[in-house]
Amino acid sequence: MHEASVTTQGWLSKDDFRHIVSHAPLVSMDFVVTNSQGEWLLGERLNRPAQGSWFVPGGRVLKGETLEATAQRLTQDELGQVVPLSSMRFLGVYQHFYTDSMFDAEISTHYIVLAYQLNIDIDLVILPRQQHGGYQWWPPSAIAQDQKVHANTRAYLPAV
Repeated sequence: MHEASVTTQGWLSKDDFRHIVSHAPLVSMDFVVTNSQGEWLLGERLNRPAQGSWFVPGGRVLKGETLEATAQRLTQDELGQVVPLSSMRFLGVYQHFYTDSMFDAEISTHYIVLAYQLNIDIDLVILPRQQHGGYQWWPPSAIAQDQKVHANTRAYLPAV
């Protein structure tokens, strides 16, 4: 992340962002990506929070960024292709609470999440590996049962 403070693009210094994570909720988007068989795309998280669990793709909204621009940036970063917000189905607003953060095991994180569903078939081999070490297609029944799937991901099951 760029260290200079350029608020029109949502960039903050690491110290400024740490302060915000420590004291305020973050707004983010999550994407329930389903394929033609109805399976969900999940990635194994490399970073805190939710490190080591299986989770849907997503990320935070940057200051000054429209939701459309956020969706395009995040789908490019997380899925390797731009998917317009207009092609997604809004699932609802969710809250995610974590005892840790990307900075520290002692700093908690609170997200207000805008969740969306999109249907695309993706080749798992070409997916970016910055946030997730590996990807799998999961049937909803397995998501509901497997404790390796994060509870915040399982919370999307009723909406889909």
